[in-house]
Amino acid sequence: MATRKPVEIGQDSGARLERAPSLPDEIARMLRDEVNKGTLKPGDRLPTEQQLCRMFGVSRPVVREAISQLKYDGVLESFQGRGVFVREDTGGSSFRIDEPDLNNQKELAHILELLISIEVAATALAAERRSEKDLQTIKAALDAMAKAIDDGESGVDEDVAFHRSIVEATENPFFIALVTFLESRVRNLIRAARASTARFEGLAYKVQQEHEAIYDAIVAADPVAAKDAAERHLRNAAARLELYREEKGSLRPAG
Repeated sequence: MATRKPVEIGQDSGARLERAPSLPDEIARMLRDEVNKGTLKPGDRLPTEQQLCRMFGVSRPVVREAISQLKYDGVLESFQGRGVFVREDTGGSSFRIDEPDLNNQKELAHILELLISIEVAATALAAERRSEKDLQTIKAALDAMAKAIDDGESGVDEDVAFHRSIVEATENPFFIALVTFLESRVRNLIRAARASTARFEGLAYKVQQEHEAIYDAIVAADPVAAKDAAERHLRNAAARLELYREEKGSLRPAG
């Protein structure tokens, strides 16, 4: 593959970002748009991480996470010592899910159905395979969520870390890769569900009890109880998200 100069992007669209709930997701979306528009063509080399940081006004970890998402999608690929490039051959070789639209009930139901089926299976495996180190990591995330709730914070990052640590306890790299990919797509859904939780006094503590039930089942090495606890929690989370979606729709101005 011939090496091309980095492509200048975002110069005509005010690409510099203000702080947002999910900067990596937004940057990944903007880079994908540049590919779809043809500004970034197959084989083109992206600007360096440092250049992207300046373009978007964000830190290097944010840029790295955005690039990582696009690698999982098969949009980008990296070569040691050469940089990150737009893939030249993406024909059917990658799995892609665009960020779900909260206003599309059917699409939302489909992606939640997929997420629930995968995370429930992963939680059961985690109960069978977890090590003492895994338990310590899961417990640390659980405690961090409890502290966030007590401090009146959303706890989104702690929530994501809790579920990620469970998936990592499966020791199955394909589960880990797939859930990481899905997590990048549904992070905003998790935020919305947590936002809905924060609206109702005491509900955040009920959600934490659901997390504790999952943890207790994993500690007990009981895959059946872990599976049941995970499914109950995720279906309740889906219901909370639907409540948020309906409330958001009812507040939308008419016309």
